Amino acid sequence: MSSNTIPQRRARRSQTAPGVIQYIQDVGQVTVATLLGTTMLVSSIAAGGLVGLAISFRNLPDVRVLRNYLPSETSYIYDIKGTLLYSLHDEANRDVVDLDDISPDLKRAVLAIEDSYFYSHKGINPSSVGRAILANVQAGSTVEGGSTVTMQLVKNLFLSPERAISRKVAEAVLSLRLEQIFEKDQILELYLNQVYWGHNTYGVETAAQSYFNKSAADLSLAEAAMMAGLIQAPEEYSPFVNYTLAKQRQATVLGRMRQLGWITAEEEATAKAQPLLIGEITSFRSSSSPYVTEAVVQELTEVFGKEAVLKGGMRVQTTIDLSLQQIAEETVQRNHASLRQRGVYADQMALVAIDPRTHFVKAMVGGVDYTTSQFNRAIQAQRQPGSAFKPFVYYAAFASGRYTPDSIIQDTAVSYPDGYEYYTPRNYDGSFMGSIPIRKALELSRNVPAVKLGQELGVNRIVEISRLLGIESPMDPVISLPLGAVDLTPMELAGAYATFASNGWHSDPTFIVQVTDSSGNVLLDNTPKPQLVLDPWAAASLTDVLQGVVARGTGTAAQLGRPVAGKTGTTDSQRDVWFVGYVPQLATAIWVGNDDYSPLGSGATGGGMVAPIWKDFMLRALADVPVESFRRPNEFAKP
Repeated sequence: MSSNTIPQRRARRSQTAPGVIQYIQDVGQVTVATLLGTTMLVSSIAAGGLVGLAISFRNLPDVRVLRNYLPSETSYIYDIKGTLLYSLHDEANRDVVDLDDISPDLKRAVLAIEDSYFYSHKGINPSSVGRAILANVQAGSTVEGGSTVTMQLVKNLFLSPERAISRKVAEAVLSLRLEQIFEKDQILELYLNQVYWGHNTYGVETAAQSYFNKSAADLSLAEAAMMAGLIQAPEEYSPFVNYTLAKQRQATVLGRMRQLGWITAEEEATAKAQPLLIGEITSFRSSSSPYVTEAVVQELTEVFGKEAVLKGGMRVQTTIDLSLQQIAEETVQRNHASLRQRGVYADQMALVAIDPRTHFVKAMVGGVDYTTSQFNRAIQAQRQPGSAFKPFVYYAAFASGRYTPDSIIQDTAVSYPDGYEYYTPRNYDGSFMGSIPIRKALELSRNVPAVKLGQELGVNRIVEISRLLGIESPMDPVISLPLGAVDLTPMELAGAYATFASNGWHSDPTFIVQVTDSSGNVLLDNTPKPQLVLDPWAAASLTDVLQGVVARGTGTAAQLGRPVAGKTGTTDSQRDVWFVGYVPQLATAIWVGNDDYSPLGSGATGGGMVAPIWKDFMLRALADVPVESFRRPNEFAKP
């Protein structure tokens, strides 16, 4: 194969394919139109009229565009360990491979049944029509077509599927042009990667993976003969549809190969007798984790565009750990059922788990059942976090340099002017505790101290800190903001808490580690580039206090027998209940609620309802993860 065409094309797969190429499949069979068209061509050649035909078709596509031709390819999405999660494509499910990566048996089988004189003709072969007629009569069926491989290729790439003499002549002219520009092996490579093999499968590699669950390079003679037999009528001869007919077609191909002397009688008999393990249809398969893969596709589309994702042959390594993802999905489904058994009618749940060291999303569940609702609550549902927002306020207090976890704050009645009225914050139980340390105020999730801190620090400062932590949802600097009077997604909360866990180092959460094209060229590299956005002492102080929330405060149901920091969240109307917590290696947010915003019922709290679910997930997720302690505030300089 020459070095200046196909190899260069493969190295440039990240470029956009020429828009003039249309992927049209019309399996060539010997018909009356074919015979008439070829007869006309023979007459033209005999009369020296081929030049005239070429002039008549001077407006035909320029076959030289194939020098830079990039056929559409299937994109694949994998978990962080390389396990396939999903494949996506447009109409054509295709993987492109080099000719050297295709089984010699398959190349011979295809040429035997489609164009046995491929390497001797110049694109058209008028005499093959007569041979095809004779072979078909002798066999009692169509065993050889009149169109050459080159003619089939230009028909698929450039021409309409109509069966007309004019199209056959155009096909012949383009074939001659193509053979003048490309070498035989290049044409055969293009053909084998372009041809339709049935069930929305295009190209030899994808077909081999589908029909036999192996690479095209590893096909046996028996498998190669069956695949070659499909080209004439892929769905009709498909072993998925009619295995008996597929075996009969295989025998026809093997017989033709023996007739040509390309295999021996013994090889033919052995191939016919070889048992075949048939694979499965791979086109339009469902995702193993649809909430995840839909989010990945959304992120890819924002970067590359929809067409590039569907046709670009991308290899996407995600941040998702499939084993952790399965634990998350099982946790959500099992606990949702358990809540129903206890009479709590919460119709939905969402979970996001992020590695604080990288801000890679390790697991994400957007709802109880994707088949009944594709709405992804983990990244699309904006719900009030309630007291799970208070850590933003207390971090701001520590970062101001005016407060420590042991500073005293007043849990006493207060009112603030709010327009023409007064806003009077109240604690969950309606009581007041007087002078208490900030540590205790957060451990017991007292509302009044949080509102007072918000007014002393300035609510706008809390908004600024929220933006540093990656919160993009709209936020109004209202008096009640410290109590969670804002709509956030579980992803936003999980990402912010992951930054607390990393002592202030932040990266934007992502589902994608790296994207390459099918040749291995890197298109996107999301290697973490964390930035220090928080004061480390203040972040460590917050973590120290949030450990108290789990040890002796509202989050005791989340204890894991190892250092844990976290915060409960419950809105006044019990419409949204949360627990968001972390260990040094994993931060997880869980939300429970109803899509129609109806209350969950009296007594529904983040500590009583969601903390146990969080614990259930984290115990399994951290089963093989070493116990680590958080860094202490005294390890950092105080602001």
